[in-house]
Order: sequence, then C-alpha cells, then structure tokens
Amino acid sequence: MKIEGASAVVTGGGSGLGEATARQLARLGAIVHIFDRNSAAAEKVAGEVGGTALLGDVTNEGDASRALDIAAGAGDGLRILVNCAGIGTAGRILGKQGPMPLADFERVIRINLIGTFNMMRLAAERMAALPERDDKARGVIVNTASVAAFEGQVGQAAYAASKGGIVSLALPAAREFSRFGIRVNTVAPGIFLTPLLHELPEEAQASLAAAIPYPSRLGDPAEFADAVRFLIENQYVNGEVIRLDGAIRMQPR
Repeated sequence: MKIEGASAVVTGGGSGLGEATARQLARLGAIVHIFDRNSAAAEKVAGEVGGTALLGDVTNEGDASRALDIAAGAGDGLRILVNCAGIGTAGRILGKQGPMPLADFERVIRINLIGTFNMMRLAAERMAALPERDDKARGVIVNTASVAAFEGQVGQAAYAASKGGIVSLALPAAREFSRFGIRVNTVAPGIFLTPLLHELPEEAQASLAAAIPYPSRLGDPAEFADAVRFLIENQYVNGEVIRLDGAIRMQPR
C-alpha cells in the first residue's frame, strides 16, 4: 500500500506509540487523522504534523463511524487504519481484597479488544467499498497487541487476555478480508519508552532495559512506527503478528 496521499486513521494517536505512528505516516505523506479521547493531545499532534484531530471513544460505534467517515472523505478514501488505543490496568485475579471486580476485567477487554474490533469492522466496511488501486489493494489494517499476549505476568490477566484476543484476530480477519483486497497485521511490542514509563525513575527504567537481551534498552516508539510502515507497505505480509521486543521473554513477575 502506497502511503503517500493515503487517508489514514491512527487511534490513540495523541501520545505514545500512536503519536509516533501518526508522525511517521505524516512524514511519508499520508493524510493523517488522529482519533483519541484526549482532545488536547490529539489537537497538539495534529497541529504539528498537519493532520486532523478527531475526538472520540473507540468502543463507541457513533464516535468511530463519525471519525471514519471524515477520513473516508479524504484523498481517495480511507486506506489505512492503525489501532494503537488501549489501556494497561494491572490487577490480580485474586488479590488481598478478594477477586478482581468483574467491571475492571470488562473495562480492559472492552477498550483494548472490543475497541480494536469495532474500529476494524467499521473501517473494513468503508475500505471494501473503495475502488481497487493498481495492485488490487483497497486497504490495510494494523493492530497493536503486546508480548503479554504470549507471556502475561502476574497481575496482567485482563491485559494479556485482551492482547491475546487481538493476536487471534489477525489471521481470521486477514482471511475474511482477502476477497476485498484488505490486509490485516499485528505488532506485539515489548517494553517501550512511552509516557507511562517516562514517569518511572531512571533506576527502574535501567532495570527493565537490563532484562532485554539485545539491544538492552527500552524500545523507541519510532521503531514501532517503522514496523507499522513496513506492514503497510509490504503487500505480501498478511495475517501476521510481529514481535518487536529485543528478544525478551517476560518472566512471571
């Protein structure tokens, strides 16, 4: 998929991995739409990259439809969706206060997994209605999972379950959308230097980095964005999940 001139939506594009992705796509000439619940963050990034800020919740069908309709009206239609929106709430299934509140588990699943599915299904509907490009492609979707999908740690049951669901979505979605010329791929990042980790003391950051075989440092969001670029541009990568983690394998704690 050619990025230059393509209309793209990046969820969670106001910060972290989503922001890095939005900036990368804008540099490559995409018409970038930043869909985020934080309007100030989305508007800041959009203003700096020449994109459009769209306020909304990925789990809300109305919000998602409005955002995607705006993106569908740009360029030759919506061609790229990158799902980066998500939360990382931690909590034990059975903690000192008793079982995890069901609402806490449901919230993580709803935002991370159902939000990703909601955006994917609605974006695919719009992409499928577009004319084919020269390479018979109509669109590409990149979702964000996590290495926690494979090695969830203690306290990550809800998060790991949500990201495991995103991993499992890649192949059946890619198979289903193949008749439309829409590819679906997933990036499973390891430990990246996002705003949340920036708040940790340098000693804690160094401890996390030491657990990564090579390179022994936290991931740069720009490296995540470059992986997204590859998955968008390389037409033969489909139904794939790429670990981006410096060969780390998470321990139980």
